[in-house]
Amino acid sequence: MGATPVVEILAMQKLEAFEGLQPEFEACFHFVQEVHGQRRFPAFSVTEIVHYLHALWVCECKDHLLSVYKNIERYEGRYCLELLRRWQEGETADVVAFVHRKLDGLPFAELTRQIEEAKAAPQADDGLTRRLVHGRLVLLNRGMNLMQALDGIFALAEDDLREEVLVACAHYRHSPIQIEQQLAEMEVPLYCYLSHTHKCLEHS
Repeated sequence: MGATPVVEILAMQKLEAFEGLQPEFEACFHFVQEVHGQRRFPAFSVTEIVHYLHALWVCECKDHLLSVYKNIERYEGRYCLELLRRWQEGETADVVAFVHRKLDGLPFAELTRQIEEAKAAPQADDGLTRRLVHGRLVLLNRGMNLMQALDGIFALAEDDLREEVLVACAHYRHSPIQIEQQLAEMEVPLYCYLSHTHKCLEHS
């Protein structure tokens, strides 16, 4: 069965919206990759943590616009917006927990064991060994970025931390009022998974 005119129109609207978002998405996706270990940051300020949460939200917007099927929330963009809203109210613990969950839990011991096994194999695969060594370095960078991010939070007095959060959120267009609008926009048909379009239209 072919797509209905409503679905076809919505699909075109999704593509047009993505074209407008694409430059920011590409920059945000690159930044997320860096935070996740492609780069080791010498320092990671509160502003960069806000940037990271913003970037995850933008990446989730891309997934919704292109109806990327997934059974897990890989970016957790909505939650990032909620974290930014609460952080501006002075609630920091959940931000710390989220950043820790995203960047920690790294299998260094297992990777090291795999590297040793690859080197000791009768027919050693140098390509595999190099990939494993590179992967371990990426994870090490990721862990170092976590420590820098936590240091960026914990080094500030409470009032200074909140002021920096407010300034950074304003810069990335995430004032409390803007966040309310952004969360509401995520519920409109434009951001629904395409196979669920009719259900979204019923609630719009």
